[in-house]
Amino acid sequence: MLLVDDDEIVRRGLYWALEGEYRVFEASNKQEATQMLERERIDAVLADLHLPPHVDDMSEGLAIIEAARSVRPAVPVIVITGSNSKHAALEAVRRGAYGFFEKPADENEVKHLVCQAVRVRRLEQEIAHLREELAAAKGFAHLIGSSTSLERVLKQARAVASTSATVLLIGENGTGKEVLARAIHEESPRADGPFVAVSCAALPESLIESELFGHEKGSFTDATQLRKGRFELADGGTLFLDEVGELTPTVQVKLLRVLQERSFERVGSAKTMNVNIRLIAASNTDLEKAVEEGKFRQDLFYRLNVVPLSLPPLRARRDDIPVLAAHFAEKATEKHKRAKVELDAALIEALQEYEWPGNIRELENLMERLVVLSPGPTLGLEFLPENMLRQLPDASPADESTFEGAVTGLKRRLIENALKAEGDNKVAAAKRLGISRSYLHRLINEFDL
Repeated sequence: MLLVDDDEIVRRGLYWALEGEYRVFEASNKQEATQMLERERIDAVLADLHLPPHVDDMSEGLAIIEAARSVRPAVPVIVITGSNSKHAALEAVRRGAYGFFEKPADENEVKHLVCQAVRVRRLEQEIAHLREELAAAKGFAHLIGSSTSLERVLKQARAVASTSATVLLIGENGTGKEVLARAIHEESPRADGPFVAVSCAALPESLIESELFGHEKGSFTDATQLRKGRFELADGGTLFLDEVGELTPTVQVKLLRVLQERSFERVGSAKTMNVNIRLIAASNTDLEKAVEEGKFRQDLFYRLNVVPLSLPPLRARRDDIPVLAAHFAEKATEKHKRAKVELDAALIEALQEYEWPGNIRELENLMERLVVLSPGPTLGLEFLPENMLRQLPDASPADESTFEGAVTGLKRRLIENALKAEGDNKVAAAKRLGISRSYLHRLINEFDL
């Protein structure tokens, strides 16, 4: 923390107010302040607008803002003004100051404003660092989370990535099977080769064989030209077959042969094609049960099940939900060119309580929805879908009064969290919630807070 004021008494007062929480440096003019900014790693600056030799105007104070932005562009500057200098303070904010307070300074007000400024500064640094990491990220760096269940799967995936072993990914829809498959490919010796993904469930039964193995011109009515299949396109790389349990018995036989002999024929051709691929398959159904029911070949299952990896559903990774939600919110703000947003504590709590039948994909879609619909910088509960609210504690879909009670409880928690976050400053809490101060007062009275 850097204090800039020519009045030693003011500096001393601020020093003792902040010294317990920050390492505090002092300067009495612009020159000393600039030297300090260049020499020390300053996180925030408190500067008097009226400094010598121009105490009658604010040119020196504004120069401090410019100097700070020049030396350390991201460092927040809070200005100190006289009681009759609100216009000057607003001009300083327009020039880039984070905020201001008037003399004589209230110790709690100063601490609150400084704490906010430093917190914003550190969040910006963390976001910038994460952006750099994500920009350079490949492989397993794309898989966000630190829960025990995810770490166990990633440890196994890292071990198998350097080999050519066939991998079977098992998990519910939306758990990130394709993301993990791509990560294994990017961390493998085949990373420079192609990664070809096929959703077996999305292909019509009549086209699956042609899509996978290709076809010759004239081999059937619509075959107007030769077409390479996905196996050929993946040669030298990795082929990812999603929902492999949807393959027809005929295609299962052909797939088994490819895995055994690494060869196949295009539809309508007698010429044998050889390929060098690594196969990663995925299923959201129990293939062992499908084998027992005669729907899936047992010998093919054993060929695919060399290294099985089971991805945990999101409800088993509740500790990862806040960081995933923040990541998807930032991704949505960039996509839709919106300002940065914060996640309210009540929203995070609601996200962690929900069961997530759609897993990570559902969370990503929800965060995009909240970013698009929310008018303010804070994402709260206002635009959560009703099915989510009904799954929260004390809510029952069969009892409307219980549901209303749950919503009331969430509203109360939202207000309590906002007041706590803003140090019981009602003006700031109302702004955080995106409501008027008078409405906040009514709610405080209504909930007897």
